Amino acid sequence: MLLAFAIAAVPMVVFAVVYGFMGSAVPRSGASFDWPTRFVHPFVGFMIAWLRILANVGAMTLLTLVLVNYASRVVALPRVPTMIALLFLFYLANLLGVRLAAGVERILVAFKLMAFATFVVVGATSVHAANLQPVLGTGTGGLFAVLPILMALYMGLESATEVGEEIIDSTAVIARGLGVALVVTIAVYLSVSGVALGALGAAALGTSDAPLFDAGAVFLGRWNTPLILMAAVASIGTSINAIYITFARFLFAMGRDGVFPAALAKIHPRWSTPHVAITTVFVLAVIGLLLPTSLVFLFLAVTIPTLLKYISTCVSAWRLVDHYPALHATAHFRLSRSAVKLWSAAGIVFGILIIAAGAGADRRLYAVLAVWIAAGCVYWVMLGDRASRSMRALRMRDTLR
Repeated sequence: MLLAFAIAAVPMVVFAVVYGFMGSAVPRSGASFDWPTRFVHPFVGFMIAWLRILANVGAMTLLTLVLVNYASRVVALPRVPTMIALLFLFYLANLLGVRLAAGVERILVAFKLMAFATFVVVGATSVHAANLQPVLGTGTGGLFAVLPILMALYMGLESATEVGEEIIDSTAVIARGLGVALVVTIAVYLSVSGVALGALGAAALGTSDAPLFDAGAVFLGRWNTPLILMAAVASIGTSINAIYITFARFLFAMGRDGVFPAALAKIHPRWSTPHVAITTVFVLAVIGLLLPTSLVFLFLAVTIPTLLKYISTCVSAWRLVDHYPALHATAHFRLSRSAVKLWSAAGIVFGILIIAAGAGADRRLYAVLAVWIAAGCVYWVMLGDRASRSMRALRMRDTLR
């Protein structure tokens, strides 16, 4: 696990550099749809967003499920009603404005870091070297099979790029924020997982449905329940909140471009939020509670579409520096044309390798993705392509006027 954490950080560094460049050159709400649509092909942008619907629904199911598992250690909770209630709370926070949603995010991050710092400092004395053995007990095959799952833990670092038009001085702050977030994320994951593994051991850690609770019981005593519950609520809450923000924005972008119903692009007159898109996210998340509750399946449902999104962003960056030199020149995060191509090529290779490695973890997800991609192709042929062409024609007409 610890080796895979470190290895999974390497491609994430590459993707963060590419996203930092794109965010400083072309800040757009719904960037993961807008960039490939603009710089590669409208069908590519559509398909990335189509796959992200499945990924985001899977992520919200995964996160609310894990949070309920932790909370159930304290008080018995009905699983599905509690998950719906959590989704509704974050729905309200996002409906009332991105400033409120961002404020909630900052508070949760502060609580999360304080709780994890306490866990690591107190638990360091309970780490036993024997619990860290054996290294590569399942061989290198197990190491590479788990990479796509652990990649999911880094995903979301690029969330700021999805609300680029709503961030003050976005061309200057997005790249810097990505760098800081990546360093903090690596430090937190490695230290927390290292202490948990060293205190509890691999066998017990791997079979627990609330591993930090079980690890904390070894060294936190009566403070275990409040501290770990606070960490779980804050940590998982930040992720759910971020998904709401980004999911709604790319639905908004697709509605704005005519690929999905135009109602998704409506902005609330009072709260200035894409309220129809946010409501759609809540409805889709509730439907997502019907997905399998296997954590491996859900992790892969998040990881594979997101890796495809990362690959499309790398291709977009390559084409931007090749065909749009004026945009390249405006990028606040300065990278030469050759440097952008080098980072983009590395990201494409990493993405393909990790997607291939995930086939050894749970093949069911790949079958589900194949069906979902086929459905997306049918939608594009019947409705999406025509709507996209009509919207581009209207924009061209308005530009000429």
